[in-house]
Amino acid sequence: MTKVIGLTGGIGSGKSTIAKYIRSKGIPVYIADEEAKNLLNTPKVIEKIKNTFGETIFENQLLSKAKLAELVFNDKRKLEALNSIIHPEVHQHFKTWLKANNKEPIVVKEAAILFESGSNSDCDYVISVISPIDERISRVLARDHTTKQEVISRMNNQWSDEMRIAKSEFVIENIDLSKSYHQVDEILKKLQNQ
Repeated sequence: MTKVIGLTGGIGSGKSTIAKYIRSKGIPVYIADEEAKNLLNTPKVIEKIKNTFGETIFENQLLSKAKLAELVFNDKRKLEALNSIIHPEVHQHFKTWLKANNKEPIVVKEAAILFESGSNSDCDYVISVISPIDERISRVLARDHTTKQEVISRMNNQWSDEMRIAKSEFVIENIDLSKSYHQVDEILKKLQNQ
C-alpha cells in the first residue's frame, strides 16, 4: 500500500526546494499549488470563478491571475470563496494522480495550505518545513519581486509554524540547505522502514 506523505510549510519556508530534492530521489511528488494553477484554466473552474467574482478579473476572456490574487489576498471571505472552488478540484485531481502512482511505496503531496484545506486527511504522515520569518520574507522578496507588506499579508492567511508543527509527524528546519537535505534523508529512511 502506498504511503502518502504530506509536505507543507509557510510561504518562503523552502518546501518547494525540499520537494524538488525528494523528487530527485525518484519519489513521485504532487505539487498542489502548480496543479491548482493548471486547474484555474479549465472551463468548469473558469465558469465558477466568473459566477463568484464577476467579469472584472478577466481580460480578453482570460482570467487575470494578478487581479484574482489582489482580490483574494486582501479579503479572507473572498479567499475562502476561491478555495471552495479550487480545493475540491485539486482533491479530485490528486485522487486520480494517486491511482496512477499506486505501485509506489511512497508518494509526496506538497501543499502550502495542507492543513487549512483539510488535505492532510489524505496523508499518512506530514512533514512541515520551517524557517525563521525574516529568512522567509527575504526569500519571497527575492523570488516574487513583491513588497514586504504583501508577503506578511500572505503569511497572515496561513497557519503559523507552531500550528503546523503540532499536527506534523516530522519537522525540517530549513536554514542550512545541506542540513535540511540530511534531515530529509533521515525521514525518508524512517518512512521506508515502517
